[in-house]
Amino acid sequence: MRRFRYTLIAVCLVLLFLGGNDLLLWFNNQAPRQVSIDRLEQSGAPQEWLHVVNGYQDLDRAISTSGSVEMEALLVPLLKDADQEQIRVLIETRHPQLLKLFQDYHFFTDTLAQKQAFRREHHAEFKGQRAVTGMLVDGLIARGNREKLLKLARETGLEVADNVIFLSEGKEPGKWRGVFFTVVGLLGLVRVVTRKKGD
Repeated sequence: MRRFRYTLIAVCLVLLFLGGNDLLLWFNNQAPRQVSIDRLEQSGAPQEWLHVVNGYQDLDRAISTSGSVEMEALLVPLLKDADQEQIRVLIETRHPQLLKLFQDYHFFTDTLAQKQAFRREHHAEFKGQRAVTGMLVDGLIARGNREKLLKLARETGLEVADNVIFLSEGKEPGKWRGVFFTVVGLLGLVRVVTRKKGD
């Protein structure tokens, strides 16, 4: 019985830790902070939730995170200049239009002539300028995912900076998950304390 109580306390403390992190993240990121790609590369991220402007996406160097036809996400370089070699910002995106464009080009054009015609038709989308809003892939919880993405990018031959910034497009601070974890953790601790008093 004592072992179960200690286990329950440990689980509750973990939930409080995770919930507290989510709530702190939400509190410090009430709205996405607009930042230019130039400033982001030079000074780093001013906060975790960002709206990055003036960047050029490079679908020619994008890679699928799944490596199959059934794609879940892409890693897309976001560049200060369209011809920039070293990648300092990588976007993890699940944008349906970008996934379809990447899929159509790599899996549904067979000949070189078809690929060239496709690239001419969609040149602006492959190398165009666009704004991106999302969350940094950073911190204790996301560190494992960040390392996997970095390894994948380097294994495919991308010239990625050591201090590359990963941004998950469309992701927002998880306020309600933080509330849920915190409430469950507190209720669990209250249950442990009240049961101990009742024993």
